[in-house]
Amino acid sequence: MKKDRLVLSDAAVADIVEQSEWYSAQSGSALAGRWDRAVTAALLRVVSRPTTGARCAFQSSELRDVRRTAIRGFPKHLLFYSFDSGEVLILRVVHGARDLERLL
Repeated sequence: MKKDRLVLSDAAVADIVEQSEWYSAQSGSALAGRWDRAVTAALLRVVSRPTTGARCAFQSSELRDVRRTAIRGFPKHLLFYSFDSGEVLILRVVHGARDLERLL
């Protein structure tokens, strides 16, 4: 079985790094490391089973294929992605209380 290719947008990479740096500054390297491991696990989960994420119900038709999944251990943070033709594109990794449709 061929696995999908994982691609992270520049915004998603920045989201992950900024959150890790914030956790490190606020609570130390242990929490930042836990964040990094949780995000990695979520990325691996999504690329191995992209259909398991919940479909988002955004107003914009451009976002109709976007899915989301929570980051385990960080339930308020969501990973947004889309997939097709053998590629999983990670769009953003953000706190769920933000204006999500506007971010995407």
